[in-house]
Amino acid sequence: MTITDLTDVPDEQDCPDGNYAPDSPCFGKAAGRPRAADKAARRAALLHTAGQLFLEKGYSKVSLEMIAREAHVAVRTIYVKFGGKAGLLNAVITDGRARFFGGMESMETDPRPMEEILHDFALRFLELISLPTFCSLHRMVVAEARTTPELAETFYKAGPQRTREQLGRFFARPDIRAQLRSDVRPELLPVFLTNCIMGDPITRMLFPAEQTPTMDELRARAAEGLDLFLRGVKR
Repeated sequence: MTITDLTDVPDEQDCPDGNYAPDSPCFGKAAGRPRAADKAARRAALLHTAGQLFLEKGYSKVSLEMIAREAHVAVRTIYVKFGGKAGLLNAVITDGRARFFGGMESMETDPRPMEEILHDFALRFLELISLPTFCSLHRMVVAEARTTPELAETFYKAGPQRTREQLGRFFARPDIRAQLRSDVRPELLPVFLTNCIMGDPITRMLFPAEQTPTMDELRARAAEGLDLFLRGVKR
């Protein structure tokens, strides 16, 4: 089931218990179908609640009933719009990723020099994986992957796989491919790039960070990793 906005769901599904407390998303809601902005706000609130519960308690210990109760929505709403808990996690990860790459011009059509495009990507990528919430998510996936394969598969498809596909389409551009060594298999380029960019920080994700890196530190890491990558794959 594809993930869409919380639309076309009758209003009463969002207030299963008639909850009109001031801190409820249902408080002050007018009769009739909600506005698009209201739907988007409720969707964001639901994803935020789900994300917080996953990180605080662990994916396997969080039920849809728990999420629905905390977010003041009906369980059926989550099933209808997200297909279940895995679909909800997919939306949490996808939306978080979009906040970092959404403002970036499509890598498939960006006319800038290859180095500029890749530096833009590298910095955004490092910003994303340096977030405390992302590091917590990564540790959760590592801890529960063996006992909850659904979690590992969802994380991979919404995160690493999507990133590799994005980079794969970029490196497949004829003008970009012409600048790269012909003896390097195209499918390895996204892997090489992300590994060069992440470097040691990916290992540190397994442990609580003392502090989040500054933008200057991220820029330096992005530049160093990209330089290493380009030295290895450019003609």
